Amino acid sequence: MMLPEGHPPVPSPRIGVLLVNLGTPDAPDPSAVRRYLGEFLSDRRVVEIPPLLWQPILRGIILRTRPKKSAHAYGLVWTEDGSPLAAITKAQTAALQGAFGPDVQVEHAMRYGNPSIGNQLARMKAQGCERILVAPLYPQYCAATTATVIDKAFETLAGMRWQPALRTLPPYHDDAAYIAALKTSVETQLAALDFTPDAILASFHGMPQRTLELGDPYHCHCRKTARLLGEALSREVRVAFQSRFGRAKWLEPATDAMLDDLPGQGIRRIALVAPGFSADCLETLEELAIRGRESFMAAGGEHFAYLSCLNDSEPGMAMLRSILARELAGWVQPD
Repeated sequence: MMLPEGHPPVPSPRIGVLLVNLGTPDAPDPSAVRRYLGEFLSDRRVVEIPPLLWQPILRGIILRTRPKKSAHAYGLVWTEDGSPLAAITKAQTAALQGAFGPDVQVEHAMRYGNPSIGNQLARMKAQGCERILVAPLYPQYCAATTATVIDKAFETLAGMRWQPALRTLPPYHDDAAYIAALKTSVETQLAALDFTPDAILASFHGMPQRTLELGDPYHCHCRKTARLLGEALSREVRVAFQSRFGRAKWLEPATDAMLDDLPGQGIRRIALVAPGFSADCLETLEELAIRGRESFMAAGGEHFAYLSCLNDSEPGMAMLRSILARELAGWVQPD
């Protein structure tokens, strides 16, 4: 169709997929970490303490002391391509380009940090994406992760004159494609070890116990993932929760406490997997693979293996192609 003279350019209609992960500082230094933590820990979905009580603690104590320590931890895992989470999410995005046809554009964003959800949605709309699937890369639903991504996406739409149609990716904690990808990944990595683990431990990011009591399904989703993975592997998969913070009671058992206790129970060879993370990051590479190993070995362990996340592996990408294609049905015609 010919546009009237002087009409601004109109891009061809496209469909977008926006992969979203938690976020990362722009650099492994205290100032960048301070900006990142300030945004992250000011989210009411993440910290549910009233702002009048929380912000003085955050600004007066946490953001004065924690950035230096966290920057050191980031420095231990930082790569030439930036933070592992940023590099892997970019690789996942690149691997999905063209997977759903030439008219589907795949981009990525971070809930905290860059590139932001708001900027990416606005850019995709300007490039012709009239329908966008927002895909939080959290297999287990949690208000502090999945919900805050969706909140931010619709907050962005609230400020747009011409909004794209939006769909959101549901949690996939028990999806057959996800469990199969985990099984393949774990079995492949176990086969490459020079020892046979006495136990497999699945470590999920922790949440305050209060969130479970208020109705958040996260704890149940984590337990179901571990149970289904154990059934697929035909062996028990134990569950623990990491990254405790503050004085509140958190979901148990705690990963650090379990790693300290297992050698005393005769379990001295362990394989640790983090199925709640779609990509390796600070919490897996520093907290588990480095500090977790140190704790386990210091407690009397003999062999420790951290098994990497699905990342941009072929099983992981096949799984993402499958679940994203399902949510694009009706927008994208199957081949």
